[in-house]
Amino acid sequence: MTASAPTPAREPWRLLGPVTLEAVVPERDAAVLHAWLTHPASHYWAMGGLGPDDVLAYESRVAASDDEHAWLGCVAGTATFLVETYDPARVLLTGVHDAEPGDVGMHLLVAPPTGPRVTGLTDAVMAATMRFCFGPLGAARVVVEPDVRNTAIAAKNAAAGFRVLREVDLPGKRAALSVCTRAEFAASRLGAPPRPATTRRDPRQAAPAAPGDTR
Repeated sequence: MTASAPTPAREPWRLLGPVTLEAVVPERDAAVLHAWLTHPASHYWAMGGLGPDDVLAYESRVAASDDEHAWLGCVAGTATFLVETYDPARVLLTGVHDAEPGDVGMHLLVAPPTGPRVTGLTDAVMAATMRFCFGPLGAARVVVEPDVRNTAIAAKNAAAGFRVLREVDLPGKRAALSVCTRAEFAASRLGAPPRPATTRRDPRQAAPAAPGDTR
């Protein structure tokens, strides 16, 4: 599945794009994802010690799973972020979260910057990711569980309409279990209606892509 998630053209950050997401292809994408996941800026993902083969094995496991999926996000054709989605009734939050039908768990990693800061990039990426979850993935609610120490993502989640349910203990972190419904996202700062989305070809037929964080 490859879907475009364009943003409205009212504020400067909404003009970044187009923003698209497609399924990660482990053999194609593992090298760039290894660079992102092991960068010091991605420390909340706790994957800094992984080697290239470890990341390939990890992405291959996710690609083979029925309950987890990984998506490569591009902004204006350049690989810029990673989204993981999962079934919170079966992965990570089993026994912790009272999952409802239509719940989709989500992690988001924006590539560590390699040049000048792009104003509004994380807003555009978060907005597109939420539209992707509520649109092509058909979510009724998006569920996240960021580390309570990650104040930057707490602010970004709030801007997208997330509300914190409670703090929970998960492997390696104390997490702020949070949810966002379609209506809550629509009413949020990042939830203005998008321009019409465009569906593109299956990612398995797509050409290779060019080379913050909700955990």
